[in-house]
Amino acid sequence: MITMKIFGRYGGRTVAEYTMTNAGGASVSILELGGIITAINLPDRTGKLANVLCGFDTCEGYLKGGGYLNALIGRYANRIAEGKFTLNGKEYQLARNDGGIGHLHGGKVGLNARFWRVTPITGEGKDALRLEYTSPDGEEGYPGNVKFSVTYSFDDACALSIRYEADTDADTPINLTNHAYFNLAGAGERDIHSHILTLDCDRMSPVNDKLIPVGDPLPVAGGPFDFTEAKEIGRDIDADDEQIRLGGGYDHNFIFREGRDKSEPAGTLLDPASGRCLTLYTDLPGVQVYTANMLKGSIPLRGGQAQRPRLGVCLETQFWPDSPNRPDFPSCILHAGEHFDSTTTFAFSVKE
Repeated sequence: MITMKIFGRYGGRTVAEYTMTNAGGASVSILELGGIITAINLPDRTGKLANVLCGFDTCEGYLKGGGYLNALIGRYANRIAEGKFTLNGKEYQLARNDGGIGHLHGGKVGLNARFWRVTPITGEGKDALRLEYTSPDGEEGYPGNVKFSVTYSFDDACALSIRYEADTDADTPINLTNHAYFNLAGAGERDIHSHILTLDCDRMSPVNDKLIPVGDPLPVAGGPFDFTEAKEIGRDIDADDEQIRLGGGYDHNFIFREGRDKSEPAGTLLDPASGRCLTLYTDLPGVQVYTANMLKGSIPLRGGQAQRPRLGVCLETQFWPDSPNRPDFPSCILHAGEHFDSTTTFAFSVKE
């Protein structure tokens, strides 16, 4: 079942919120503004529903509260060094909106701040919302007219899938993700230190003090970035480690094991107290694990809760940061006439 209501106003117009509710009563709510997920309501092991996303009560909060909470991110998710790259012999200068240093999450007005055209789609055992937006050539400095389509689907098994598609008339970098801040205990209950994370990632991208990848990927085995075996997020989040200090916790690209079966789980996240579990599936080469280290804005979160670090954890599946400037990284370039098509699934369940 899909329902619609007015969530609020932004930019002089009303903002619609669409809710997909499955047969068990679990639901996902999404705004036409920025494709922002306002709620993922899931049962715990006793059947109690709770919203497992940090968020705001208003559109103003989502757009001006910082952190890009739960929004679609693009054209290029994550960071581009100095906000520039060269493609086909031409240099492109993008906004330096990351503290005046580099380019972050698509620029000053990225996909997170655009109004998308929403088409509800109902089906047997699964509902979907197809969001469409056309980004004109030169928007935020990027080349090419790009037609984006993002389809959120939610089924009776509580699997939320996000299918990203794009078409362009000129070569351009494309890196799409959703910046969901998960707290499986229920947003606002406690921090995410006791969440247990596993990742099928044997390497990570070391960064400099601007959080731009430097050098070659490093193996994670035996160190604070090793989540190849289930481990509490909080165990090493404040470890005496240079990369941990640079990120203020985890804010790094984890690299999925080469040759892995992409139909198999790429990772899991578990809150032992509630039993809520997330199983991650993706066909993308990396995931930015971000433990909300900079969640410090002045606009309160939902229900008036003050922002503070570590209230959520983001699992942002994507191409590696600064890929347009790193030919040794998996290519993020979508060529004219090609079709980009990628799916990430967050499959939710309950562990007894």
